[in-house]
Amino acid sequence: MNIAVVGTGYVGLVTGTCLAEMGNHVVCVDIDEEKVNKMRNGIIPIYEPHLDNLFERNIKQGRLQFTTVLQDAVDHSNVIFLALPTPPGEDGSADLKYILGVADNLGKILKDYSIIIDKSTVPVGTADKVHNAIAANYKGEFDVVSNPEFLREGFAVDDFMKPDRVVIGTDSDRARKVLDELFKPFVRQGNPILFMDERSAEMTKYAANSFLATKITFMNEIANLCEILGADVDSVRIGMGSDTRIGNRFLFPGIGYGGSCFPKDVQALVRTAKENNSNIEILDAVMRVNEEQKTVLTPAIEAYFDGDLTGKHFAMWGLAFKPDTDDIREAPALYIIEKLKAAGATIKAYDPEAMSNVQSQIGESIEYAINPYEALDNADALIICTEWSVFRTPDFDELDERLKNKAIFDGRNLYSPSKMTNLGYYYKSIGRQTVNP
Repeated sequence: MNIAVVGTGYVGLVTGTCLAEMGNHVVCVDIDEEKVNKMRNGIIPIYEPHLDNLFERNIKQGRLQFTTVLQDAVDHSNVIFLALPTPPGEDGSADLKYILGVADNLGKILKDYSIIIDKSTVPVGTADKVHNAIAANYKGEFDVVSNPEFLREGFAVDDFMKPDRVVIGTDSDRARKVLDELFKPFVRQGNPILFMDERSAEMTKYAANSFLATKITFMNEIANLCEILGADVDSVRIGMGSDTRIGNRFLFPGIGYGGSCFPKDVQALVRTAKENNSNIEILDAVMRVNEEQKTVLTPAIEAYFDGDLTGKHFAMWGLAFKPDTDDIREAPALYIIEKLKAAGATIKAYDPEAMSNVQSQIGESIEYAINPYEALDNADALIICTEWSVFRTPDFDELDERLKNKAIFDGRNLYSPSKMTNLGYYYKSIGRQTVNP
């Protein structure tokens, strides 16, 4: 099929590249001319494991192309994906100006039947708004479909190529036939293509992300209570996860969720409910608790240093909101950095992929290390914010030599308390008893 993908952010680029990998001819559209030129030359603008190989291969084989001109892409495509940002507005609602702006332009340039697919996470009712925006200028036949993405950063290629399910919202038999053909190669293992109406598809994405955010937040609350009561959250987590009604995923406690999806989507669903004279009170609590959880380590850090962090210097491992991505949106590390700096401390951080993004956002207000061990030099303690694999089995002899104090504040529970006891470390984690030799 000939496909256009409007927007080359995280979702758009993964979508376009993976569709091209299945033999489709894909033209990706972006208004950023510099970005488009780089992609034409094989320079990928995001970090996502395994995407680079597919990206390069499909460019070389001519199935993946890039343009800044919407009409050039649309003229040769009968399927058009909208993968545009929906940032939260001041009131928490999703801002649809980019999607509706493109929809308005599409109405002016469409010539033949096309299927316009909302790939972005959008509020319930957006498909109707997109349809109306196109119909204001185009009187021919077209369908607007909701096809929300369920891509996990760090696993996006696998998630797209082998999805748990494909959700498609449409009442059009014509669109259904085309999209069934498009997505069948991705579900050969037997996972379902779920057809439903547009509003239900839109709601499915918000409901799924909000449920996962709730699951994470609930586990963090349980972890905090475990510390108070002397229970071990790892044992509790395993006991809960063994119940097939609950499952063992998203039960790992930590310093809160971040990223581009959960914070924005929970906020948007709460706003949608309020706009329709309804409340989802559990999600109000999820947002409040998660905000507090991001800095749950800072009181323990302050207590360890007798309430005074003036002149203290910290090593920080991890800046991205999760491993295997360079995404720092709503990353807990940034909140901890802000708290520590306000208390008079300095920080030297290391992250395998996210340091340039942090540097672009906060500049030289912290130092950046070339490797994990350099970050430790003369540090009063180590703070772990992201569970990158490289941090899981460090050389503790190096830590002993470089750290001024044998103190680790672990927001991701990378090490066992028993091991830290044997090594003689002060070790504060989440939901487990603090090791204090």
